[in-house]
Amino acid sequence: MQLASRDSAVRPLVLGSTSAYRRELLSRLRLEFTVEPPHVDETPRAGESPEALARRLAAAKAAAVARMHPSSVVIGSDQVADLEGEPLGKPGNHANAVAQLLKMSGRTVVFQTAVTVMCQDTGFAQHDLAPVRVRFRTLAREEIEAYLRAEQPYDCAGSAKSEGLGIALLEAIDSDDPTALVGLPLIRTCRMLRAAGLRVF
Repeated sequence: MQLASRDSAVRPLVLGSTSAYRRELLSRLRLEFTVEPPHVDETPRAGESPEALARRLAAAKAAAVARMHPSSVVIGSDQVADLEGEPLGKPGNHANAVAQLLKMSGRTVVFQTAVTVMCQDTGFAQHDLAPVRVRFRTLAREEIEAYLRAEQPYDCAGSAKSEGLGIALLEAIDSDDPTALVGLPLIRTCRMLRAAGLRVF
């Protein structure tokens, strides 16, 4: 685990993401930052676990943006829904979302949210994972259809938009970093930014 040099306190902050959810979460810290799409292939590798996939993509996103902004502190993050070892990503469309939610009905899903903070110039890099255990209610097909019509969460891992109406699909959430379920674990991110030399306040 590396600590940043003192001059990193004045370094720009870049969020390597196309996610509006992560942008909103990071803005809660009231830090100045810019956003840069990472353009990373998110295809899972053969036999890759959901946890390993989330970790790899978070690191890849941060590294891709760090190459474009070598003097900046860069945040990369990724989330994969883990259904007993089966990765569930963003559904992309209605049919896939229905299939995901039917599969998760009455079961516990671990949302694996990984985050990487790095700065190419200083060689700083830290990685962490915030697993969130979510227990879904037993869902009727008509409930799923009504939820999807209302929220259209086709860009959310596992189709579960917990910050919106998706919370009504759930029985319980277990996490030590609550914003991880939305897409960026802010407790861990704050700790890593401090290690990189950026003061949150």
